Amino acid sequence: MRFLLFFLVFNISNFISAQISNNDENIYDSLFVKWNDTFLTPKNTALNLVCPKIDTVRIAVIGLGNRGMMAIERLPQIPTIKIVAIADIDSNKVNKALRSLHDTQFDLPKPYYEKNDWKLICQRNDIDLIYVCTHWELHTPIAIYAMEHDKHVAVEVPAALTVDECWQLVKTAEKTRKHCIQLENCMYDFFELTALNMVQNNLLGEVVHVEGAYIHDLRSLNFSNTYYWNNWRLKRLQQTNGNTYPTHGLGPLAHLLNIHRGDKMSHLVSMSSDQFGLTKYANDQLKDSDNWKGNKFEKGDMNTTLIKTANGKTIMLQHDVTSPRPYSRLFTVSGTDGFIQKYPKPTIALEPKAHFSFSSKQIDSIMTVYEPKTIKEIKEKALKVGGHGGMDFIMDYRLIYCLNNGLPLDQDVYDAAEWSSIIELSKKSVRSGSKAVKIPDFTRNNWNVLNKVSYYLK
Repeated sequence: MRFLLFFLVFNISNFISAQISNNDENIYDSLFVKWNDTFLTPKNTALNLVCPKIDTVRIAVIGLGNRGMMAIERLPQIPTIKIVAIADIDSNKVNKALRSLHDTQFDLPKPYYEKNDWKLICQRNDIDLIYVCTHWELHTPIAIYAMEHDKHVAVEVPAALTVDECWQLVKTAEKTRKHCIQLENCMYDFFELTALNMVQNNLLGEVVHVEGAYIHDLRSLNFSNTYYWNNWRLKRLQQTNGNTYPTHGLGPLAHLLNIHRGDKMSHLVSMSSDQFGLTKYANDQLKDSDNWKGNKFEKGDMNTTLIKTANGKTIMLQHDVTSPRPYSRLFTVSGTDGFIQKYPKPTIALEPKAHFSFSSKQIDSIMTVYEPKTIKEIKEKALKVGGHGGMDFIMDYRLIYCLNNGLPLDQDVYDAAEWSSIIELSKKSVRSGSKAVKIPDFTRNNWNVLNKVSYYLK
């Protein structure tokens, strides 16, 4: 591998041409593998859960805010789906969604407008997948109810807000044998997918430490009276501390470390700064008549959480939606033979000259070689359809592909539980003065049944 790497770096053009001309198989594609029954796992677990094929996936989209409307625009670009129901308590959003679907499918979905109509939707017998895009407090209740009524469920992030809700998701998915996937779109960022494939090709040696974050200045959106329904996101910052939104940073790193596929998160410690930014913004930007002016907020501006795994790896997570700074998810991967980082700019450094990053041109060439063939095949359409640069479309595409072909999903219910549990666990650590807090093993001692993360093909 090391010889091939330097052959790549110093003979970029010829190497790339040779790879592109190899249409039969990408020899570096370790992430996507063909499914066979030897990958089946015990029936008491939802690991590698296999369900009957669904030729046309009939979908109900519940919640038509920012993420829900984006889904309404993306999903019809996949020919093997049909949206049969849409719901929101804001009738204007429902009607807007109907208008947008008018030219994309022959039969318009049935609209729902009432607060508890999601239960009626889950009770229908002509729906395969419930696609949940509501505010966070409804994510787990709808997901549980959907699975109990024989529906697969795809739920926006975070899938749960408490450890108890995480256990409810796991136990319900195991009992009903229904898929429960968290719609973590950052898993499908082109850079992060390619880095995962690099790691699986041992390009960095043994991965030892990783860093992720959700650093995003949301002050103007959080204080907006229209962007988040009923200011639900700002209310979370008012009521809780810790890492309130961990999955964008943690998800891609968890798959890099094969969490519950050969390793598990053991415990964490978490620390938050005091709260400064929201108060300052409110005082500086809001009118005296604004109801939010003068309110107190519990959420510290910056939260840093450290996680240790059973195999001795470490994870650093950060969360800051208050500070005036550029967007970042960090995505830092440090191994015994090299280093990868996405933010603030893409960086790759490898032995024996790891003190220096490759040039931008060399990094682009390396990424071209290690980008999975499956992603190359849908990249053009993903970029055209969009959704955070195309990763949202790839997320939907992979979900529907797996349902069409009866394959395990790329993310499972244990991913949803593990990543979402950090919300309550980090809060608990912060309140205890940053004492260590144990992370539950949601697989119940099945975390090493599988030995790596794999995304399956038919």
